[in-house]
Order: sequence, then C-alpha cells, then structure tokens
Amino acid sequence: MRVENSFIAVDGVGERTERSLWADGVRHWDDFDPDHLGEKTGRAVDDYIAAARERLAAGDADFFAETLPDGELWRTYENFAENACFFDIETTGLDAATNDVTTVSFHRGGETTTLVRGDDLTAANVRAELDAADLLVSFNGKRFDAPFIESSFDLDVTTPHLDLMYPCKRLDLTGGLKQIESELGLDREGVEGVDGREAVRLWHRYERENDEAALDRLVEYNRYDTVNLRALAERVTAGLHERAFPGE
Repeated sequence: MRVENSFIAVDGVGERTERSLWADGVRHWDDFDPDHLGEKTGRAVDDYIAAARERLAAGDADFFAETLPDGELWRTYENFAENACFFDIETTGLDAATNDVTTVSFHRGGETTTLVRGDDLTAANVRAELDAADLLVSFNGKRFDAPFIESSFDLDVTTPHLDLMYPCKRLDLTGGLKQIESELGLDREGVEGVDGREAVRLWHRYERENDEAALDRLVEYNRYDTVNLRALAERVTAGLHERAFPGE
C-alpha cells in the first residue's frame, strides 16, 4: 500500500468509510470525487488530498505521521522506503540510567553503518544518521532503542518512526525479532546462536581483553538486526496491504 491509497487521515473518515470507498473502487486519491461522500466530508477529503499531494512531492513524511491515525504509519513505507533508515542498538543492559549503548547500526540505501562506543559512537554521528532519513524503522524501538538513544546522547528522536513490532502483531507474528525472523525464514549466517545476552558478553570480552574478534561478531550481529528489518518491513507491509485490498 502507498499513502495515496489512504483516506483515513481525514477527520470524519473512519475505517468503515475508507473500506466502503475501497469497495466502491475508490482505491487511490486519483479515483476520488467529492460526490462519493456527503458534502462536508467530501470537501474535507478533497482538501486533504490537495495538501497531501504537495507534502508527498516535498518528501514530507512528518505530515503523514501527524495526520494518519496511530498504528497506520506503515501505509507510508512504500513511499519512503528508498530513504528509510533501519536502526538497532546494542547495550550493556536494559536501563539507560545505568547502562551504556555499545553499538548502533543504521541500514539505509543498501548500505549499513555501525557506530562503536569509544570510537565513532557520538551524539553528533547518531544525530546525523537519524536526520538523514525520511523514515525510521525498528522493532520495539519506540519502547527501547529510541528512548535509550535519547537518554544516552541527550538528543530527541523526531524523525517519523515505524516500529514493526505493532504491525507484526496485526499479522499474528508475535514474540521477539529473532523468533519472527525464524518463522519467516530470515537467516543470520555467521552469527547463529548470538542473542542479546551474548551480545553483552561479546562487548565485555572486547572491552576487557581488547578482543577484536568479539567486537567483529557483535557488530555483525547488530548489522543483521537492521538488514533483516528491511526484509521484515517488506513482508509485513505487503501482508497488511493484502488484508486491506482482499482479492487484488
């Protein structure tokens, strides 16, 4: 689904009205005529489409993050996928007040950048990666990664943020990221068996013993988190599209 298929961002248009429009063949902004709805709502939709076309042409993902209902940001994925940033952090623990971020990986445009604590993991570099993206994509990042980054680097994560954990649940894909990857057949060649606890051990081994092999394994594990997020995003948004447009 692309955002041009959506009408639910308009006040007065709920899920039932949108599905009714789709059922009547109004599946794209181009298909809409104000006569499809009552005068007030039809005019509101027409006005929204005009504004949305302008904001989409300008690459303004914030507009859609602000106008779409909670849980519907996935509809923008296809529009902004080219400059979406898939990100994930590794830490020494779960509490940002007492633990550190060890690595952060960002995957965008087919390239992956990993920042490492004590080297290039700085607030300025994190900020630059976040600001370069139109859309952030994570798994459980709204509850964990983004708040941890904000606390650790004293910055605000303001880029529109698609947390795939929630649309996964709508497709009955539950559990952690690794469990869902396994269910979908997404591999992690070379870092099989590494999990969050092992990631902490790898960091401590690197820190105590200057074990570069441990760091390399940690970085590879972290990078897989972001690369596989792209594959997961494509699977999930396609699945939700099929539910929205049955039979298409």
